[in-house]
Amino acid sequence: MAATQHLRRRGGLNTLVPRLVARTNVLEWAARLPFGRGMARRDGAEIFDVLQGFVSSQVLSALVELDVFSVLLDGPATAVELSRGTGIAAQRMETLLQAGAALGFLVRRRSARFGLTRKGAAVLGVPGLADMIRHNRAFYRDFENPVDLLRGDSETEMARFWPYVFGGGDEIPSEVSERYSDLMARSQVLVAQDTLRMVRFSGIRKLMDIGGGTGVFLSQVLRRHKKMQGVLFDLPGVMPLAKKNLSHIGMTDRVTLSPGSFRDDQLPTDVDAISLVRVLYDHDDDTVKALVARVFDALPPGGRLIVSEPMSGGRSPDRVTDVFFAFYTMAMQTGRTRSAEEISTLCRNAGFIDVKAPRAPRPYITGVLTARKPN
Repeated sequence: MAATQHLRRRGGLNTLVPRLVARTNVLEWAARLPFGRGMARRDGAEIFDVLQGFVSSQVLSALVELDVFSVLLDGPATAVELSRGTGIAAQRMETLLQAGAALGFLVRRRSARFGLTRKGAAVLGVPGLADMIRHNRAFYRDFENPVDLLRGDSETEMARFWPYVFGGGDEIPSEVSERYSDLMARSQVLVAQDTLRMVRFSGIRKLMDIGGGTGVFLSQVLRRHKKMQGVLFDLPGVMPLAKKNLSHIGMTDRVTLSPGSFRDDQLPTDVDAISLVRVLYDHDDDTVKALVARVFDALPPGGRLIVSEPMSGGRSPDRVTDVFFAFYTMAMQTGRTRSAEEISTLCRNAGFIDVKAPRAPRPYITGVLTARKPN
């Protein structure tokens, strides 16, 4: 039985328009009127755009998998030229290229050659984007039956890909840690850039990044603030990768590695600010509540908390965070996207004050919330 059947008798004036629009004869009548014709056309186009969304994303995935963007950096090419060595017939390659042009990643020339647009080049230029496009295959397989995912009836690939969210960090093989740490690191540069635009880090002596992976976010902040020191707190299995990365970028003298699990181990206290970057939305409400409380206890009076992750639009649903990230975290089977209002409440309940959530320039990259422990 559909979940909404028992609600159908509810209504009132706020249901009048939807009920009328849902009737076929009313739609046909409205489509004959000048104002109704445009409205019906627009609604139909938008519905179909959502319907074909999966196909559009798979077209992008194929372009990335076949390395079309990289090849076209050297100049426009025909479908015949691009099909060589791929095992794909030239006619089918042209179908893919035509779709890529329709989506704005490519441009079709009069010579039947296809070139790269600025948006297509950005797929290569945005750190971690191509890797995330490849990674989304697992997410799409989990989302093949969205109702099953909503019911939570089966194990998902995403849960197997991100095992750290279930705890037990000591038991995660090093190759698994390397896999997820590498994927996260590639996108952390953009997260750091946007966070630095929204947060003033001046006055912070030592910043601890909990769940900081290989130290990408922390190193970006330290580069901007030359006198700041850092502490990277993450699972023991991540530490060798973090040490290697920090050594490579010359940050070992400014970052202290602190292996541990924020669920079970004591947090270092010799810091005056703590960042949680893409951490809260990985975990359930009880875990998040406990973590925020532990962060509060670890900070000195006046200490600062910085949360950076995609956030739900709350009362104003967001097209990206309330669609993509909401179901991505659902497929991980542990977390969920929360609105700035929800996170603010968690922080205030833990004792934080001066809770602020600046407007995010790119919500699909990250949102930010800051808070302070009373003096």
